[in-house]
Amino acid sequence: MARLTVDGDEVVVRLGGRERLLAHRRGLRVPLAQVRGATVEPDWWRVLRGEPHPGHFLPDRFCVGAWRYPGGRDFVAVHEHGPVVLVDLAPSAPFARLAVSADDAEAVVAAIRGTL
Repeated sequence: MARLTVDGDEVVVRLGGRERLLAHRRGLRVPLAQVRGATVEPDWWRVLRGEPHPGHFLPDRFCVGAWRYPGGRDFVAVHEHGPVVLVDLAPSAPFARLAVSADDAEAVVAAIRGTL
């Protein structure tokens, strides 16, 4: 399962083994200077926009990888259970936003907001 943490001056997404294969990447690091805000979304499917590119999904189960939509790209690592941490990023970031499922979503959002 993916983990979203704050490490120094970066927001870090660490992917599990299967997620690494499906997302075609080991993880992701974004400087806090590029973070515009963070919120909790209780419904995982509401964070999805566009289609996977490159990324994978199993309907009603999980989505992982980059998702392209007309306005840019998002990085998602979400599954059907639990809330999602939604991190909005600056236009200079590699993605428009990050969406990662987290059992402790409120704590992750508080940690991000505490560093902004």
